[in-house]
Amino acid sequence: MATTVLTLVGSLRNGSTNRQLAEATALNAPDGVEVTLFAGLENIPFYNEDQDIEGQVPEAARELRAAAGAADALLLVSPEYNGTMPAVLKNAIDWLSRPMGAGAVFGKPAAVIGTAYGQFGGVWAQDEARKAVGIAGATVLEDLKLSIPGSLVRFAETHPKDDAEVVGQVTEILEGIRAAAESN
Repeated sequence: MATTVLTLVGSLRNGSTNRQLAEATALNAPDGVEVTLFAGLENIPFYNEDQDIEGQVPEAARELRAAAGAADALLLVSPEYNGTMPAVLKNAIDWLSRPMGAGAVFGKPAAVIGTAYGQFGGVWAQDEARKAVGIAGATVLEDLKLSIPGSLVRFAETHPKDDAEVVGQVTEILEGIRAAAESN
């Protein structure tokens, strides 16, 4: 049986290099790993505890929770916005963190990767995403990291799926996620 990895992309832009990185990850999943890119983060309202009541949870948030609950592991793909993760990704983590101690990601392996224009590849944002998803209850795989700098130049003419170095790196990340999920 395949290890299922739900992937959340923190950029909503169609031509986003982080979306392309997520696509490259899905296209290069090793045998025994199935990667699903979640569509619809833009439809999830900002977390509001007044809406987080059985029977009143917004449909988009219910779909996110169901997808995360059905997955074996989580992969967050984050750009860096003003030195931190995008609000859409933080909002998804907030919805997945509830109910506290029993959210959809509780105890599940989670890794964070990404690319950014700057020289450090978005490490601040990725560190913030690791912190938030860990507080939400996921088991953060601290040793599985990928920060690709200079995204606009590096991927100007080459999709990440066609970059042999990136393909090798995302394959290693997924192998690590699978190993963690299998031992979970």
